[in-house]
Amino acid sequence: MQQNITDDLEALLAVLPPEITVRLREIDRHADLIEIILDLGRRPEARFIDTDIELLDREITEADINYVVERIGEFTADNRAGIARTLHRISAIRNRQGKIVGLTCRVGRAVYGTIDIIRDIITSGASILLLGRPGVGKTTLLREAARVLADQKKRVVIVDTSNEIGGDGDIPHPAIGRARRMQVRTPSLQHEVMIEAVENHMPEVIIIDEIGRALEAEAARTIAERGVQLIGTAHGRTLANLLLNPTLSDLVGGVESVTLSDEEARRRGTQKSVLERRSPPTFDVLIEIVDRQHLIVHHDVARAVDAFLRDRPLRPETRYRDERGKIVIERGDDLQQEANLRRAGGRNGERGANRADKGRPSQLVEPSLSRAMRVYCYGVGQNRLRSAAQNLGVPIEITNDLHKARVVITLKNYYRKRPQPIIEAEERGIPVYVLRSNTVRQMEVLLADIFALQVSSIDSLGLAMEETRQAVEKVLSGAPVIELSPQPPQVRRQQHRLAREADLISHSYGREPNRRVRLYRE
Repeated sequence: MQQNITDDLEALLAVLPPEITVRLREIDRHADLIEIILDLGRRPEARFIDTDIELLDREITEADINYVVERIGEFTADNRAGIARTLHRISAIRNRQGKIVGLTCRVGRAVYGTIDIIRDIITSGASILLLGRPGVGKTTLLREAARVLADQKKRVVIVDTSNEIGGDGDIPHPAIGRARRMQVRTPSLQHEVMIEAVENHMPEVIIIDEIGRALEAEAARTIAERGVQLIGTAHGRTLANLLLNPTLSDLVGGVESVTLSDEEARRRGTQKSVLERRSPPTFDVLIEIVDRQHLIVHHDVARAVDAFLRDRPLRPETRYRDERGKIVIERGDDLQQEANLRRAGGRNGERGANRADKGRPSQLVEPSLSRAMRVYCYGVGQNRLRSAAQNLGVPIEITNDLHKARVVITLKNYYRKRPQPIIEAEERGIPVYVLRSNTVRQMEVLLADIFALQVSSIDSLGLAMEETRQAVEKVLSGAPVIELSPQPPQVRRQQHRLAREADLISHSYGREPNRRVRLYRE
């Protein structure tokens, strides 16, 4: 698709001192203009893509700065202002007394068609994090993503902290299409507005620019857990940069140090103390923006982080536009291609069914359920539901489209409020399952019922995990070694997980079917 650019440059030129406006018209490089710098006591500069040009032979005075300030909107707590119904941003530099002594007048452009290079990812329903250095085009992609998703009749809400996405003023810029925009009073309240957007306006998609604080990262995780597609941006160049950022590393699962058993350390060929991913990532997909025409895509963030921490980084997918403007996609490692297939429609489909067939072949009584079952979650922790499905070996696909769901799962307190998705599901005849609490155990019981699993399988899993918890407490209280009852591999994996969470060492002994786990302290 041909890219169309709208910059409303005349509105910006109209607020600049007349001498500077005349000079910019003489240079006539509007398409390459990035920003105009006005600093008190220095000559004004225009910054273009490839060079900087001095605009006048004289220095900027207070009168010049006041001329601009009087013609734009009010500066907010983050020292940013704009021009109503445009995307231009004017940022202020103040002295110690709060007086404005410098201005950065940045040209805001709406680029229609720029999202085509990742349109399939944006419309997949996955939560996406855009990563890149300042000025590389993150906000432009974010704005276009909001418009495309809103045009598909999705309920899109933009949390616009600095009015960069939807422009200044109360009426948002046409570039965001049918998306709604929530403004933020001060940047420190961004996380509160993110939660408010979910609770008050029932969005299917939330767009957020510049996630930079721990509270915002926590709010992002909360939103993702509530089943809302989240598309956000963060400063950084690569996935490695993000993992090293203690404030934002939680967006991709975080990092913690764990102690491996002797056998596992030998199997991996590493030391016993290694770095592991702490939790499921908030975002499903991470896109590194190298430049406006070159992107690097990590389709499965959890897998990419795990591989990176084990010093075996996966080769990611690369997308770019060639000299003719054609989009070129260079596929990454096979593991990531499998992740693509799961998101494209086979999520936990054939692979999930095979796992279920091999693990418990007699438990699926309905052949039709060997395929992934689409589940719409309302208020239910998606990562916990995935863990419950993995524990039982049943294939599910979590969808954000109610119309595609086979079942709806919600919590008791949400069901009582009768929200619109629940009413619509019942009107459409979609089964609605209600959980008492948002726990993995409750979800396992529900999935066992839905998939008609043998009751003994879910009960035995619960008993095994309760035995493990009691053993952990005994070891922490001073017991030297505790040996657990023999369990199948999928149960032993969960037992090892509980041991790691308690900073204990676990090791499997014996041969199948009598292989069992031992717990002890180092």
